Amino acid sequence: MARLLLLCAASGLLLAAVAAIPPPEEAARMARYVLHNCDWGALATLSVQEGLRGHPFANIFSLSDGPPGPCGGSGVPYLYLTDMEISVQDLEVNSNASLTVSLAQTPYCRKHKYDPQNPLCAHIIFVGSIVKVNDSEADLAKKALFTRHPEMESWPKDHNWFFAKFNITNIWVLDYFGGLKIVTPEEYYSVKP
Repeated sequence: MARLLLLCAASGLLLAAVAAIPPPEEAARMARYVLHNCDWGALATLSVQEGLRGHPFANIFSLSDGPPGPCGGSGVPYLYLTDMEISVQDLEVNSNASLTVSLAQTPYCRKHKYDPQNPLCAHIIFVGSIVKVNDSEADLAKKALFTRHPEMESWPKDHNWFFAKFNITNIWVLDYFGGLKIVTPEEYYSVKP
């Protein structure tokens, strides 16, 4: 099984290196593509911390929707969290959040000399809530995260890490000039990256 995952990941990286990104008229596919090719995102919460209470607070989190390459990619952003993290403390009071992922973290934008703020350096904004995954989904989340972020397996056990997912309710895609495109979760989950 591990050999198959490595083979799949290697072939996926090769395909990703030569595959073109989806065209701008395929916003749902673009959203899936960007998420699947990103290893981290900026998660914004409403802070409960003293001095910041009620203010937006953004923090970087490693994420994954499945193993890299064409053999993975559920479209569900999974995270590995601990209650010790300040953004998770925010989420315990209000689970609503937004998550931004951008092709700026991939070689694509550098190769084309796109500034991260250039719409052609696509970024996706998800709005929804963070929830702990149930037991039946925990293995899927673990596989998705640990294949991309193997260091996670060795993180301190006394931090009480848990698997969570971003429940998507709204999606905005900025991948071309002319403004944001709205994609429904139904459209998003019905396409492959």
